[in-house]
Amino acid sequence: MGVFTFVCKNGNGGEWCAKQIGDSEKQVDETSAGDIYSLQRRLVQAAASLDSSGGVQSSFSLVTPASAVFQVIIGGGSGGAFIGAGAASAGAAAASGAGAAAAAEDKKEEEKKEEKEESDDDMGFSLFD
Repeated sequence: MGVFTFVCKNGNGGEWCAKQIGDSEKQVDETSAGDIYSLQRRLVQAAASLDSSGGVQSSFSLVTPASAVFQVIIGGGSGGAFIGAGAASAGAAAASGAGAAAAAEDKKEEEKKEEKEESDDDMGFSLFD
C-alpha cells in the first residue's frame, strides 16, 4: 500500500505545481499542469507507476483558491475512510467497518419504530369513521 501526499500551488501564470511531502520511500518528481484536473491525473499516474499494489483512491481539497492538498492512496482495500497525514492502519479500516454495521442496525430499529407510529389503531379513531 502506498500513500502519496502533495501540496499543490497555483503560480502567477496560472500553472498548478505539486510537490510531494512526507517521508515516503517512493518519491514522485515535482509535477505541474495548466489546470487542477490535469495535475490530479498526472499525480495519480505517477503514483500508480511507482506502486501498483491495488485500487486507487484520491482526495483533493482546496485550502485557499491558490493552494490545495492532494492525496493518492494505492492499495489498502476498500474502507471508504479518509486517513489524514498519510497514517494508514488496518485498525482504522476495521473501526470504520464496525461503525457502518452499527449504523445499519440503528437504521433497522428506527424503521421498526416508524412503522409502529404510523398505525391508526393506536389513536382510538380512524380517519374514515
